[in-house]
Amino acid sequence: MSELLQRLEGEIQSRCRLGRGKKILAAVSGGLDSMTLLHALHSLAGKSRWKIVVAHFNHQLRGRSSDADERLVRKLAAKLDLPFVAGRADVKRFARESKLSVEMAARKLRHEFLARAAGERNISTIALAHHADDQVELFFVRVLRGAGGAGLAGMKWRSPSPVDAKITLVRPLLGFSKPEILGLARAIKVAFREDATNHSNDILRNRIRNELLPLLRAHYQPGITKSVLRLMAIVGAEAETAGQLAGRWLRLRRPAFGKLPIAVQRRVLRLQLEQLNVSADFDLVEQLRGPAGKFVSIAPGFSISCGPGGDLKLRAQQPVEFNQHELKLNLRSGAGGADFDGAVLHWRIEANSPKRRMQKKSGREVFDADRIGGHFILRHWRPGDRFQPIGLNSAVKLQDLFTNAKVPRDRRRGLIVASAAGGDIFWVEGLRISGKFKVTVETRRRLVWQWCRRAGCGLRGEPDFTFRPSAKARLKSFTRRRGPDKIHRSN
Repeated sequence: MSELLQRLEGEIQSRCRLGRGKKILAAVSGGLDSMTLLHALHSLAGKSRWKIVVAHFNHQLRGRSSDADERLVRKLAAKLDLPFVAGRADVKRFARESKLSVEMAARKLRHEFLARAAGERNISTIALAHHADDQVELFFVRVLRGAGGAGLAGMKWRSPSPVDAKITLVRPLLGFSKPEILGLARAIKVAFREDATNHSNDILRNRIRNELLPLLRAHYQPGITKSVLRLMAIVGAEAETAGQLAGRWLRLRRPAFGKLPIAVQRRVLRLQLEQLNVSADFDLVEQLRGPAGKFVSIAPGFSISCGPGGDLKLRAQQPVEFNQHELKLNLRSGAGGADFDGAVLHWRIEANSPKRRMQKKSGREVFDADRIGGHFILRHWRPGDRFQPIGLNSAVKLQDLFTNAKVPRDRRRGLIVASAAGGDIFWVEGLRISGKFKVTVETRRRLVWQWCRRAGCGLRGEPDFTFRPSAKARLKSFTRRRGPDKIHRSN
């Protein structure tokens, strides 16, 4: 027996805990890793009296190549005199229908097949061929996707099936690197097929394997695999401790939730979210750790809150209808007024003059009339509305502006917005005007309006459109009235 095979036997006994006479379903794809694992398990089976069943899932992603993989695995199972079971599915079609990535769709269908095959044969253990390099690649995939401690810990030697918790997944090769597996394959003369998609950089994991890791090894850390595996072990142990403390707190409810370490608070919330089948992303957890009792929307019609005691409360809410009322106003008349849903507006268009500055007054707005066009529309906030207030370089969601401005949710749909002839919003009640429609030195005509919501602010009479002359204009007027010898300047 080779040294690597002896080492694998030790890992199986100490970490995977495969007892004598165990029935094992070996998941075999036809590639180097799984074919090597099958050969190794078969070599050790006589001593431990394992009963091995070979399982292969055809993803139908590579046409004839996928079928050739299945034939190779079937042929090896027959050569080793082992039972063989195969499954297949159109992964691409399932991915489209389920709105999943091809990789995630393949994983879901594969695990469902393996759990079903194991259950039908009364097998409680499935052997997978994941190895140390897979761990490192998974670490970077999850780093890039913003995973927490439990995610960065990676795969375990033993873990429950994601489909059936009564079935245990074991990974005997998890302590072996790819070169070591290749050495073991040569020692026991393993035939395998190379998956051409492993060289395609369309998949994130492949780009990490083919581009990122070689770069890190060449220019930053030659021992990156060892460093990452050590980090994963540390992070995994700490995440497991936080999980145990969170589980204990959920049983005893002591001490008070607010006195728990932040890591344990997060874990308590994540455990409760998982029980409610709610995706426990970091932003949601942090929002729930905020002010107690504040409801956070998690899906159309549903929101959730965290009470002062750390308990989550799920609430169904009636969908709020957006107000579709609108009023179109023609600017070609030069002046006018309107009463729209409790707000009163007077407006007029005039020539722009830098010497005639508009006196500031509450409810008064000034815009570049030519940029607005021949008409504008008064209406209410609608889903998808975007607005570019003065000071921002691009338009943002109006909903985000309301949130940042702390506008109460029950008031947002009652506020009025004005959109130009081209459809862009140039004014939002209570916010700054749009930077795209502000008056500049190039403005020829300006639209001036006065609006209010005060009681008795009807359309009777004309609004105050008085102007405050510029400082230079006031000085000239004063000089004409009193003469230059009457001007007094303070030192």
